[in-house]
Amino acid sequence: MSDCGCHVDASTPVDRRVLWIALVLNAAMAVVETTGGVYAESTGLLADALDMLADAFAYGIALIAIGRSSSFKAGAARSSGMLLLVLGIGVLAEVARRAIYGSEPDGAWMIGMAALALAVNILVLRLLTPMREREVHLRAAWIFTRADIVANAGVVLSGLLVLVFGLRHADLVVGTAIGLYVIKEALEILREAREAR
Repeated sequence: MSDCGCHVDASTPVDRRVLWIALVLNAAMAVVETTGGVYAESTGLLADALDMLADAFAYGIALIAIGRSSSFKAGAARSSGMLLLVLGIGVLAEVARRAIYGSEPDGAWMIGMAALALAVNILVLRLLTPMREREVHLRAAWIFTRADIVANAGVVLSGLLVLVFGLRHADLVVGTAIGLYVIKEALEILREAREAR
């Protein structure tokens, strides 16, 4: 995306309000899912909580980038991508730790927490959809939310497998899948930020 002046910035009060709502909802869900993930011994919930925290950072960066240059916006997107990459690698490390030392995830908690996060992310994605074709830092925020919806669905599914069949490894599988998906999304954001420079 070149600096041709043809991309709309999130400069309107409505756009700013949407980004603030997304930031607050994601920060709150990061706290809720972290608490639930620790209580439920779920790598899937912890992975999703870290992803929600990264989203909150992305929305904050998008707000800071309002009215700034294209290079600043590309840098903001690059920072978001790097943060997401680090979190994805951290999730994979936690999955490996739990695979070695064991855990007993609680399927009912996983389903409840992930369903709540899914509802929040669907709302946020709907709010952000008009911004998805705008500047790179706003597209990054939309990509973060799209990734969350996939992750939420995965945690709900793994929670069902744990609850119904007692398959604790389903939680490790979904934690791994979320970690890898987060890394893929991070690399996509970094590529777009590089192209936007």
